[in-house]
Amino acid sequence: MKNLKLTTELSLQLDLLSQGERLLLSSYDIERNRIFFASSSNLIYTIPLLSSQGTEWNQSLAMSEAELVDLEPGDCIVAMDYLMEKEALIIGSAYGCLLLYNVDDKNVETVGRVEGGVKSIASSPDGALLSVTTGLGQLLVMTHDWEVLYENSLDQPVSENDVPSDVGFTGSQTLAYPITWRGDGKYFATLGVTCNSSCMQKLMVWERDSGTLHSFSRPKAFMQGSIDWMPSGAKIASACDRKAEGKPPLVVFFERNGLERNSFTLDGPVEATVETVKWNCNSELLAVCMACSEYDAVKIWYFSNNHWYLKQEIRFPKEDGVRFQWDPTKPLSFLCWTVSGRVVAYKFAWFSAVTETSTALVVNGSTVLVTPLAISLMPPPMSLFIFKFRASVRDLSFLSNNLKNLLAVYLCDGSLCVVELPEADNWDNLEGNEIGVENCSLDLNPDNLLHLSWLDTHTLLGVSNTTLQEIEVACSENLLPGGVCSSGWYAKLTKKTSIETPVVSVVLNPAKVGLAFLQINRGTVLEYPSNNLNRSMDSFALPSICPWMRSALCHENGSFRVLLLGLDETGRLYCGKKIICTNCTSFSFYRGNFSDQAATHVLFTTKQDILFVVDIKEILNVDLEKLESCNTNSYKGKESRDHVTVWERGAKLIGVLHGDEAGAILQTNRGNLECIYPRKLVLSSIVSALSQKRFRDALTMVRRHRIDFNIIVDYCGLKSFVKSASDFVTQVNNLGHITEFVCSVNKENVIDKLYKAYISLSSGDESTKNKVTSVLTAVRKALEELPESPSRELCILTTLARSEPPLLEEALKRIKAVRELELAGVDDAKSQTYPSAEESLKHLLWLTDPESVFNAALGLYDLNLAAIVALNSQKDPKEFVPYLKGLEQLSPAVMRYTIDLRLHRNESALKNIFSAGDTYWDNFMKLLNANPSLFPLGLQLVTGPDKRGEVLEAWGDHLYEEKSFEDAATTYLCCKLYNKSMKAYRECGDWRGVFTVAGLMQLQKPQVVSLASELCEEFQAMGKPGEAAKVSLEYCNDVEKGVGYFIMAREWEEALRVAYLHGREELVGEVREAALECGSSLVSEYEEGSVKLGKYVARYLAVRQRRLVLAAKIRLEEEGVVNAGDDDTASYISTTFSEMSAYTTRSLRDSGSSVISSTASKARGARRQRKGGKIRAGSPGEELALVEHLRGMALTAEAQREIKSLVVVLISLGKDEIARQVQNCVDNFELSQKAAVKLAEDTTGNEIIDETAHTLDNYVKTMRALPRHDISWQTKVLLPPQ
Repeated sequence: MKNLKLTTELSLQLDLLSQGERLLLSSYDIERNRIFFASSSNLIYTIPLLSSQGTEWNQSLAMSEAELVDLEPGDCIVAMDYLMEKEALIIGSAYGCLLLYNVDDKNVETVGRVEGGVKSIASSPDGALLSVTTGLGQLLVMTHDWEVLYENSLDQPVSENDVPSDVGFTGSQTLAYPITWRGDGKYFATLGVTCNSSCMQKLMVWERDSGTLHSFSRPKAFMQGSIDWMPSGAKIASACDRKAEGKPPLVVFFERNGLERNSFTLDGPVEATVETVKWNCNSELLAVCMACSEYDAVKIWYFSNNHWYLKQEIRFPKEDGVRFQWDPTKPLSFLCWTVSGRVVAYKFAWFSAVTETSTALVVNGSTVLVTPLAISLMPPPMSLFIFKFRASVRDLSFLSNNLKNLLAVYLCDGSLCVVELPEADNWDNLEGNEIGVENCSLDLNPDNLLHLSWLDTHTLLGVSNTTLQEIEVACSENLLPGGVCSSGWYAKLTKKTSIETPVVSVVLNPAKVGLAFLQINRGTVLEYPSNNLNRSMDSFALPSICPWMRSALCHENGSFRVLLLGLDETGRLYCGKKIICTNCTSFSFYRGNFSDQAATHVLFTTKQDILFVVDIKEILNVDLEKLESCNTNSYKGKESRDHVTVWERGAKLIGVLHGDEAGAILQTNRGNLECIYPRKLVLSSIVSALSQKRFRDALTMVRRHRIDFNIIVDYCGLKSFVKSASDFVTQVNNLGHITEFVCSVNKENVIDKLYKAYISLSSGDESTKNKVTSVLTAVRKALEELPESPSRELCILTTLARSEPPLLEEALKRIKAVRELELAGVDDAKSQTYPSAEESLKHLLWLTDPESVFNAALGLYDLNLAAIVALNSQKDPKEFVPYLKGLEQLSPAVMRYTIDLRLHRNESALKNIFSAGDTYWDNFMKLLNANPSLFPLGLQLVTGPDKRGEVLEAWGDHLYEEKSFEDAATTYLCCKLYNKSMKAYRECGDWRGVFTVAGLMQLQKPQVVSLASELCEEFQAMGKPGEAAKVSLEYCNDVEKGVGYFIMAREWEEALRVAYLHGREELVGEVREAALECGSSLVSEYEEGSVKLGKYVARYLAVRQRRLVLAAKIRLEEEGVVNAGDDDTASYISTTFSEMSAYTTRSLRDSGSSVISSTASKARGARRQRKGGKIRAGSPGEELALVEHLRGMALTAEAQREIKSLVVVLISLGKDEIARQVQNCVDNFELSQKAAVKLAEDTTGNEIIDETAHTLDNYVKTMRALPRHDISWQTKVLLPPQ
């Protein structure tokens, strides 16, 4: 679905040297990019061809001198070819001379002579052989050393059965013997005359090596010289005369075996004659030169989807005698010349036939096939309707805006046609029609218009050579509603503007009506109209010539700007000077919103068959280095947010469906169309619709493209959607679609997970915990405002069933109400607005688990409803019938209790079984004991003191079993169970509670003393000597034991206070001796601890230093510094890794990339935990274990309290020096411990250890010099001077 557009037309008039001289032949020199012409005066003209960036010919070439080839009088050049190996022309004359003409030296050498004269010359594709046909029907094949390999006759016998009966013979016809080689040079074909006919010929295929006839066709009326073998080798094109049948010429295609494959009829008069048939170099286009009675024409045909299309027709006056030649290396470059010396270079380009409005306008000769792709993907030759013109279409332009749809067409005969179409919604009425279009009335036909474009609804712009022409069009007829206006148009040339260089492409300026961008040589972009047309627009300039150029409006920083993209012939896609892609094959803009017509994305395909979808914001605001991967195969076979892998090789992007359609239309090489919907475009369209609160359109796209329905809620936000739920229901207006939406809502935020790569949206602080319930509640309220209908009721049931948790009981209540109306026989208008109870129930069962619905029906205590649910859910009657009958036989309270137990509704079950009476008291207590959380409700229900006490005792027992002894004791007190309460207090170590209960039990003093003694022993065994001391003093009056217990608890100040309180000097002495002994022990202990700290630090530094050294060696080995190929070096590395095993889990085998298995790591971690963190020398974890151990040696708060208490007592007893020793010793230890931890922390993240700076002594000195704020446990009177 593409059109062949003429982008450049350059002409040159050669000054022929003699009067009446005519150009006859041409030949290309590919290496030096030039072409040779041979004239009737035996002159050779040489013209250099245009370069890839050239857009104009040097007119001085017209004056170049020609070289004369010296021939015999009366002889002339009839055949010519260029021999690349010899850098010379091989020339054949009418008298049979074969001449070698050296172009540079101007030397002519006669290399041979053939009888009958030369008819044609053709060298093989590899240049090794030369084939020649003679006027006597002989075929000669020779080497370039002029050695004849073989000679064959082209005259072949024919039987009468082979000759078609409708062919007439004229013996006066002169036959040509053209030669055409296959692309690989293994075969070549000629036309041979039959012995019994002078006009019937056969297509003959010859083998290169042996010269034998490989195959031949049936005799046909081939036209002179009209055969050409497709360069790809698939088939041979030829032209056949059908004047005897009264039909135009026929192009016939043959296979190598001589069989006819297919054919098509040329568009032209019956008397037309085909003079030349030639393929372009990539076998894509077939050009046919036709001679008609009034004009000569070159027609270019294209094959796609099993159909031949006439894509271009170039007409010349009959007297010009036009000839043509394809460029041998550029498939879309084409050269025509006339016998009078006018040379015209044409350059074509393939353009998508799909307009910006997704309307396909496919050119096929004098017709344009029109198909709106937004309605149907109909590939040509099919179409919705057809426009028929009076001549072949050369160029066209389509304009669509809110006012009109206009089509302008420039024909090959110089005529201009304009058609006005109705709105696209009315095009269905034109289906299948062929609409004839009349030419516009013109004062003067424009000459060779290129780049036809609409500036506005009344003005056309065209380019003719170096002149810009404005044409004003108007119509004298009114457009009927739904009709087409194809006549009554007249045009007037209103303005001509000269431009220095040819125009390459023209696009409209979308920002301003009536303006256009013109691209000239080397990518320079101009604006038209302009006061200074030669002033370049640097902001839009392109680095090279880009035949494909598109413009679009886009948003940037809240305002509109114009974006201009260009694609050159090498595949580079430019945005100004930026390169978006270097291997692009096609591109297009996508407009997500029709309201402002601003483009939002750029779509393009690459040579790797990948379709990229790029946000325009990324092109405008982001460095395009991120798109460099578009030029590689790294994306092939993968999917991502920015690209889609095209399923068929060579498929190209021909158009897009804008707005909510969000589609990309691709056409394969076979011609079929496919529309794909890139996820990025689809989500962008959905987001745009939701932003505009177009819920119906958004839901339609979500359903069509199978997007998660939750995107509607998650993008709008929970609070916003709940507020807009009524609008959502009203806009959608389809209860089936709403039901589908309700069934899909879940608690996950799909924008944060599933579509995170496509949509960047801050979810804020909104919680999705109650998302499902909130959304369905809002939708249900909106549904209830709609008119009552069966569909509405089913949708409401859906919202109840899909809630979290499902509101099945409420749904069943609605069904139950309908059921009661049915049983009552009510048949009014209201009953008709609800579905039947059976239908509603089946709908509910389809939405949820049948067992849950059955349980919900039981929860309503409606056994009949439960039976209906069971029947409709296909439950086994043997299961539910006996169960329901059993329930029916129970009393109402017991029935409800039984159902509640089944449904685990324990609170309701407790209330129901209590209401059943004293007969079921055991069931009541059993339920309480099985569900302890019900004890508060049980106490609330029970009022009798006896039963209340039983409940309290059971609760206390439960708490005692749960080891909540304090709560159990309090509970026992409530029911006056003092023994159990005392036991509970003793278990939790609350001696005060024990003696309080003893007072409530009115125990005697001896009993209390005995109890106190028992408690002292228990507290001592529990490791609570401080509590034992208090009990002993308060209840046993044993001062000696009390002081002893305080000494054991290291509560030195309290022990000394009690001893002085009771005036017991001997106890004071015991406290003094114990304090001195404890002080001496602490001094020794902390001095030893300081020594251990030094050893641990030294060991840590050694391990750390060793690890760093060996790690550096490993790194050098991995970087290739160490040559492991040497045996000594390999041994050294092995030793290094062996040593390193003490410090790391790596080994020589896995040093490069291996990691330890997680299972082994977990096993080692578990073993370390069982060993209690023991440090094992040489283990991989020794370094970290040492650091953790240093941290664990810090003073605890309890140790600080005990030391301060001891120091105060020693001072009180006059032992100041010992107190000072204890405090200083502990202070030194604490300072050393903190210094050690600081040293370890500094060296852990450091790759270098300084042996002089990283020492414990240095760190201790540093920390001692710093102010300290953590000495609250020390006595200031004992602090040393600063």
